[in-house]
Amino acid sequence: MTQEHPVAEPSRAPRRSERLRQRAAWMYFVEEMTQSAIADALGIGRVTVVRMLAEAKALGEVRIALSRGHAELGGLEAALCKAHGFEETMVAPLSQPAADPTGPIGAALGDYVSSILRHDMKIGLGWGRTLNRSLEYLRERSLRGLSVVSLVGGVTHFAHDNPAEFPSAFARAFNADCYLIPAPALVDSPETKAALIERCGLGAVYAFAGALDAVVVSVGSLGGEATIARFELIDEAERRLMREFGGVGELLCNVYDHDGRIIDHPLNQRVMSVPLEAVRGAPIRVLAAGGAHKVAAIEGAIRLLKPTALVTDEATARKLTGGP
Repeated sequence: MTQEHPVAEPSRAPRRSERLRQRAAWMYFVEEMTQSAIADALGIGRVTVVRMLAEAKALGEVRIALSRGHAELGGLEAALCKAHGFEETMVAPLSQPAADPTGPIGAALGDYVSSILRHDMKIGLGWGRTLNRSLEYLRERSLRGLSVVSLVGGVTHFAHDNPAEFPSAFARAFNADCYLIPAPALVDSPETKAALIERCGLGAVYAFAGALDAVVVSVGSLGGEATIARFELIDEAERRLMREFGGVGELLCNVYDHDGRIIDHPLNQRVMSVPLEAVRGAPIRVLAAGGAHKVAAIEGAIRLLKPTALVTDEATARKLTGGP
């Protein structure tokens, strides 16, 4: 007579350990937290953190796609799609709501953009800190016929980082052709802008950008921490005036209000950017941004750009879906 042994139910511990391990890996490799800070945040010992990080590397789990897959944010991503009509959303987890989301969003963006690139594609790119952070997470490879187009001009002075270098660095990652707008993001008058486009060769770049397959952009607030403030493109007096006009953010240096309408102000006539009609006309429109100070700017940009995909962080995502 054979003795039957009861079948044990699968333990939930391995699943929890897996999630905890990958959460620790995300904090360490993406958010760049120290091992001691991770231990405090997760309520475990530092030795355990060291062991989990070693396991994550050995198992190949220090890839953003896998880390996102275990963040259990699928419901939040679905809620964003339903609330705003996105085709896709990528919500990057944060160790705490007040953490800087730039790195996590950049990581998620690098993985997502790498997945949508194809041969013979024309992609237009904005610039800024968030987009720059995606560069280290791109899956570099050579793509035949890929063309990268800068959607806005650059800055005339920078110290440590140049936000306008993003398109050229992106192009190098994929051995792509790169088309730039070799002019300041803001010029002194509409007449100068017209002359640069009509007589200085920029018209060809603008025309080339008229039939893009995809665009990837970020947005900025009108506060002192914004890229346009850090690089002195728009001074505090001008930003205050823009806020008085109802401005909540800027897309490619074009200032808009909460309803997604471009502010009727002379400054917007001096922006050296591809026309927003061409940007909105791309079949794939990716918006990457996050942070409590950008919520109003993101809401306005959603109405202005009508993105097909949003890449943000979990704290911002909750606010965009009506949460605290």
